[in-house]
Order: sequence, then C-alpha cells, then structure tokens
Amino acid sequence: MANSPSGDSAIDRLMRILETFTPVRTVQTTAEIGRRAGIPRSSAHRIVGELVDAGLLERDDERGIRIGMRLWELATRSSRALRLRHAALAHMERVQAHVREHTHLAILEQDEALLVERLSGPESGANITRIAGRLPLHASSSGLVLLAFADRELQDRILAGRLAALTRETIVDPPALRRKLAEIRTLGHAVAPGSFDDVSTGVAVPVRDETGHVAAALSVVLPRGAQTPAALAQLLRAARDIERELGYRR
Repeated sequence: MANSPSGDSAIDRLMRILETFTPVRTVQTTAEIGRRAGIPRSSAHRIVGELVDAGLLERDDERGIRIGMRLWELATRSSRALRLRHAALAHMERVQAHVREHTHLAILEQDEALLVERLSGPESGANITRIAGRLPLHASSSGLVLLAFADRELQDRILAGRLAALTRETIVDPPALRRKLAEIRTLGHAVAPGSFDDVSTGVAVPVRDETGHVAAALSVVLPRGAQTPAALAQLLRAARDIERELGYRR
C-alpha cells in the first residue's frame, strides 16, 4: 500500500479512521474523525469520502459519518466470532432464561476479551458491557478464563504490563494473579466477585473448539453476594452443548 508523506501506510490510516468509532461514539463529523485519527484535514476528507463511496462508512442526512452496512456485511461473512455465536446462541438463551442475568460470550482478541454476544432481560442487574465491547483479561471473569487457558507467552506479557485496579477486588499483584489462573485451570471455571465492578460477581467457563483449544468464555454477571452454584451448573451444561456443536468431543 502507498505511504503518506508522513510514512503511514494506507492501511494504517484506514485502521486509525475506523478505530475512532466506539460503542458510544457512533456518529462523527469528518473533521472529528481526522482529528482523532491524527490525519490532516484534507487527507481525512478524501479517505472518508472514498470509504463512503465504497459503503464502508455512511453519511446521514445531517452529514454525520457512521459505520456502513457494507463493512458489517463483509465482517460477518466468515468471522470465527459469527460461527461461535451461531453455535452458542440457543444455549445462551437457555442460560439467560434460568439465571435471568446478563449472559456473555467473549473471545480473546489483541490481549483483551472481546464480547461477541450478550443476552439480557428486564430483570437483569447492572452491567456496563455491550456487544463489541472489550474487557481487561485480568479484571473480568471471561478475561480470567481466556487468560488462564492462553499460551504462556501471552500470560507473561499481560502480567508484565500494567494491571489496572478497576475495584478494590481486582487482582493486580502478578504472583496472586498467577495463582488465580492456576486455580481456574484446576477448577475449570472462574468466579470473580467485585473484580470488574463493586456490585457484581462474574462467573465464567471455557468453551473449546473442535481441536480442544479454548476458543471462548461463556459467563454470567450476578449481583454481588449472590449464590453461584446454580448459575455455574447452567454455564457448564451450555458450554458442553456449544462444544458439541463446534465438533469437540471430550
């Protein structure tokens, strides 16, 4: 790909533009996109215009720019997240119907837990997560499961970095976190009371693909202090059913 005068590749500039959109920042002006992406105004107008013409971005009636349906279409054609979601959805619905709390499916993506599905009901408690949102691996039950079953290189990289304390219960001491990960591998699940926020307890289990590799984490978010055995039983049953659909045989 051709480079800009600053040395940035076209792909780099494209990614910086797309990454200015977030779950809460869904519409922007071209000037805002350029400023947040660190791209000169004239270049931003040209690139955004080309992306609109290609359908990857869309322009609304007030000249605001949003992610285009064409980008969604391309992303979902062969995504591993889509395959997981299709295999998991009916079983997640069963979990949510029994537990009546937020039910999540997350995958490992660039050293974070990426939520690919979330089911909630009118009785579900507080939860700030959303589909396509990211969670820190060390501070969420889904993240802890994904980290526990990840390769040693990734574990070492996460533990050597900054472990932000989201609450007083977040494990930020590397030796303590290593012990927690070992416990999760032994038990086959994670329980994280107050780790991500003060009012909730996350419960998560691994989901394996046809190779036996942990491809995802299935979790529920319970009110802090709630009993976990019933929810855990539902998660384990659902994980086994999802694994069978993915081709894994224990």
